[in-house]
Amino acid sequence: MNAGKERAEELELERILEKATKLGASYADARYQSYDYELIRVENESLKSYSSRRLSGVGVRTAVKGVVGYASTSDLSPKSLEETLKNAVKAAKAIRGEKKPFRDTKVEDADIKLKPKIDPQDVSPEEKVSLVLDANKAAGTSKDIKSALTLLGLSKDSRLFASSEGANVSVETTLVGIVHESVAKVSGVMERVSYGRSLCAGFEFIKSVDWNSFAVDISKLAVEAAGSKTPPPGTYPVVVDPEVIGLLLHEAFGHASEGDLVSTGESVLQNRLGARLASESVTIVDEGIIEGGYFYPYDDEGTKKEKTVIVEKGVLKNYILDRDSASQLSVESTGNGRAQNFENVPIVRQTNYYMQPKDYKFEELTEDIDFGIYVRAPGGGGGEVEVGMGTFTFGVGPSKVIRKGKLAETVRGVVISGLILETLKTIDAVGNDLKMRTSAFGGCGKNGQTVPVGFGGPHVRVRKMTVGGR
Repeated sequence: MNAGKERAEELELERILEKATKLGASYADARYQSYDYELIRVENESLKSYSSRRLSGVGVRTAVKGVVGYASTSDLSPKSLEETLKNAVKAAKAIRGEKKPFRDTKVEDADIKLKPKIDPQDVSPEEKVSLVLDANKAAGTSKDIKSALTLLGLSKDSRLFASSEGANVSVETTLVGIVHESVAKVSGVMERVSYGRSLCAGFEFIKSVDWNSFAVDISKLAVEAAGSKTPPPGTYPVVVDPEVIGLLLHEAFGHASEGDLVSTGESVLQNRLGARLASESVTIVDEGIIEGGYFYPYDDEGTKKEKTVIVEKGVLKNYILDRDSASQLSVESTGNGRAQNFENVPIVRQTNYYMQPKDYKFEELTEDIDFGIYVRAPGGGGGEVEVGMGTFTFGVGPSKVIRKGKLAETVRGVVISGLILETLKTIDAVGNDLKMRTSAFGGCGKNGQTVPVGFGGPHVRVRKMTVGGR
């Protein structure tokens, strides 16, 4: 018997699910979650806060004539769980009408844990604080650095899914990371550069990185950026680093490929399956387990998250789907039903969304560019997208001018914008590298829910992109 099934029996989830059918539900599932998070904040060589929080509870989802009702509780007593079930059924019955039932999916029985070599909970608070203090202090490289902020984040997320169909899936993920921000002032110009590294692993990852050097490099980049000019506005060739292309795909294309937005007509990709939307060099994938990304072997509907090819050699092949959107579009779920926590119902979300690498070396991407920009992520400032139109605007980090095939001076305040489908069509070269990233400090927001995701890709050359300076 796996640990997940033992926990399900301890919580009497199977008994609750059996009662759901007696109350008139055609389907029911229950999700148990236990979540621990620690955050250490050091600013200008001073410990500002050390916080920790724990939440646990159960969410129950029922379907009556295809209409979904949901309720949750942090009280794990049998009486409370039974009352939660009744509330979920009442919520479903309160909505008049009928809806197509969830799409069938393979019933899974699995217990998967990402086992850290060093459990963060076994590391003393003193060791954690000392490491963050040291990195923050190291960042004060010169009088040009006006402030420095360093954060350490540690989380453990244990989830158990059980359904009236017989599914029983248990997944546990540990995620750790550090983010550092330095603010520099040079000749009256202020520049803020923030960057972090996170990994689904234990404290062994934190021990494996020289965070003092990491913080120093960020401070040096902030000083260099503060002393730089903004780029000349225009449309010209751009080489995009793996993190920027990953973020661009996630925000401007990934959300548009989410099945709920497609089925309701809110996406620019509606009715585009089989259409050529990008150059032949472009293949885009959403996957549950990949090195450097977020560990996500099963979704919050108990569906195994396989590799889903969204775009293959430029042609749109699939959307990403939960069981509801799969039913609306009469296709199979891709294992993308995700919930922020037990208090929220699963909705369609990305997991690890990225572009697959090809065969170009970095030098080959820049060698025939007379004038362009090498766009980089560290220090980027976010942006805006319009899923229905496919437009995007992103502030990226301090970047490099490409002049006669070579990297030249640094430029700051770089903004890129355009139409994602036009941009994907002008990609004419894809690098042979692949870099994925995730974050222990938040994630992707949608419908009031935030979930950790992974994104990335290789270096990519875009022949035409609009670049400006803020």
